[in-house]
Amino acid sequence: MRIFAAILLTFCTSITFAQVDPAYIDSVVNASLESVEQAGIAVAVVQDGEVIHSKGYGLASLETGAKVDENTLFSIASNSKAFTTASLGMLVDQGKLNWNDKVVDIIPEFRMYDPYVTEHFTIVDLVTHRSGLGLGAGDLMFIPDGSNFKVEDVLSSFQYQEPVSEFRTKYDYDNLLYIVAGEVIRRVSGKPWDEFVEQEIMAPLGMKRSAGYLENLKSNKNIAQPHSTENGKLEQINEYKDPNKIFGPAGGIYASVADLTHWMQMQLNSGTYNGDTLLQAETQAKMWQMQTLIWSSAIGQGVYNTHYNAYGLGWDLEDKNGFSIVSHTGGMPGMLSHTVLIPELNVGIVVLTNTAPGGLAFVSVMNEIVDAYIDADDADWMARIDGYLKRSASDADEVVDAVWETCKNAKTDDLKLEDFEGVYRDDWFGEVEIENRDGKLWFVSKRSPRLTGEMFYYQANTFAIKWNYREMNCDAFASFTLDENGTATEIKMKGISPNIDFSFDFHDLDLKRVE
Repeated sequence: MRIFAAILLTFCTSITFAQVDPAYIDSVVNASLESVEQAGIAVAVVQDGEVIHSKGYGLASLETGAKVDENTLFSIASNSKAFTTASLGMLVDQGKLNWNDKVVDIIPEFRMYDPYVTEHFTIVDLVTHRSGLGLGAGDLMFIPDGSNFKVEDVLSSFQYQEPVSEFRTKYDYDNLLYIVAGEVIRRVSGKPWDEFVEQEIMAPLGMKRSAGYLENLKSNKNIAQPHSTENGKLEQINEYKDPNKIFGPAGGIYASVADLTHWMQMQLNSGTYNGDTLLQAETQAKMWQMQTLIWSSAIGQGVYNTHYNAYGLGWDLEDKNGFSIVSHTGGMPGMLSHTVLIPELNVGIVVLTNTAPGGLAFVSVMNEIVDAYIDADDADWMARIDGYLKRSASDADEVVDAVWETCKNAKTDDLKLEDFEGVYRDDWFGEVEIENRDGKLWFVSKRSPRLTGEMFYYQANTFAIKWNYREMNCDAFASFTLDENGTATEIKMKGISPNIDFSFDFHDLDLKRVE
């Protein structure tokens, strides 16, 4: 038995210290760039406290031709969430906060959809996607950008949202509660979320070019611009801007892969970087403990023989091929990111891209590198994902094309536009106005002005809205309820495309006529 144990230890040690050849990473990224239309990619890998790869590929901007390098700044989107939970952990270490503190004890005006839930909602509940609200609930307040919602609006919005599950019983990803977590950080520390992250995390880690918001960057040089292939060709789109600095705790950070190597090294080194302890080891370990179970199986599932998937504190948790995987993805318009940590191998990998979907290179490139580390069977991720995207896009295009064809042929002779005109209000989203502009109906959101668009009659009491906002495909149906006189009294909405991003939660709106 001792001989077998010694052999096993030797075998495991050889795996632990195996490295993926940087030339292999180059080949994977270059293959992705050649096979799928996209702008740029940046990749970094750390192992055993050393940076073994940090490099940029492709274009930071299609319009200027600027190239991506290891210092190019990208929006890391929801990978910002782990910075928010780390900030909370630092306040716990300082004795200023406890994970089970009630949110209302810190923010008295915080309100959920139920008095019991409001009273018992804890700091951990804010960051573990188990609130009872639906996927992306309330995201429409900030997606697309350009709205005028404030933190105060977020704090009061949840009481008007309809839960889809019992409190703490089901995983449904959310962003707005991370905004509340950022407000907790401000009230407990006395510093706004972005100032805390930049001073207490980024500065000690030497993340010199990174910032909590695009608006905070010290230089406008070497910043990746967002691109989209949603309309069938690669095109540069507008940057998501948040001048009111609201969305940051959920997805605001701009960083480079070079800077993120420091962040991953700290995570893999029990909260310490270059001798500076940012998080106590116990607190850092808690970040990777299961808080919300997503699913589990006694029998391994899928290509990685996975047995569980759960959410920790700002991190996704699962097992792949016998290894514990700590990860997170992120997405903003034209920007996608992916971080993977493999603690048993002391490995961290980050992939940043500035094209969406762009063949989902942030998944395929990452999976190819991870597979090399965990000795998984070749899954040909690029071909697999390309096939999925093509099938999905084809199915979605068929649905969307059919809607607009119906609108094109719809009979509108008997349509009385004045029956639909008026102001409608949703308790958390505010007022919208249905206007008559030269004989055509227009939907105008008063608090999120980029959600303005012409309304085309579809059928029955339903119109299809083509938004002026075109950075993402998010056109929507608006179905009116009419009273006994044929006058509209309320509007229900939903996205037209089955591929619409979940943040366009039109279906959560309950718009009632107010004038």
